[in-house]
Amino acid sequence: MKHFDIEDLSVAAAFKAFPKPIRSKLLGLRQLILEAASRTEGVGEIEETLKWGVPSYLTSKSRSGTTIRLAPSGNEEEYGLYVHCQTSLVKDFKKSHPKAFRYSGSRALLFASTDDFEKEVLEEFIVAALTYHQRKKTSKKPS
Repeated sequence: MKHFDIEDLSVAAAFKAFPKPIRSKLLGLRQLILEAASRTEGVGEIEETLKWGVPSYLTSKSRSGTTIRLAPSGNEEEYGLYVHCQTSLVKDFKKSHPKAFRYSGSRALLFASTDDFEKEVLEEFIVAALTYHQRKKTSKKPS
């Protein structure tokens, strides 16, 4: 497993400010996002930055996907992986994996600090987010 250093000091500071019970969990999600991106064709380099004050992952160069954000969900024991609410990602994933996660509307997968989840299923969602625009373009091509 490749280790990905945090190069943006503001992103590192955001992770450091997260409550201890969920900081390592959010860093684990970060690692999973970067690993999935490095293995997924067409995604390319990921831009790691702050959006709305939280670590965010963008496919700025390839424009293949939608932004993924990592953040606490409102209390010190919960955190989430957020995507743009106007995508169909959460709705589609909830339909195919209804019990895999706790879902928040059309924008997030939520976790408690004690939750265990299947890494492969979560990576499936992450890859879907990283390739969201790429898949929409290919599905709109005329036959």
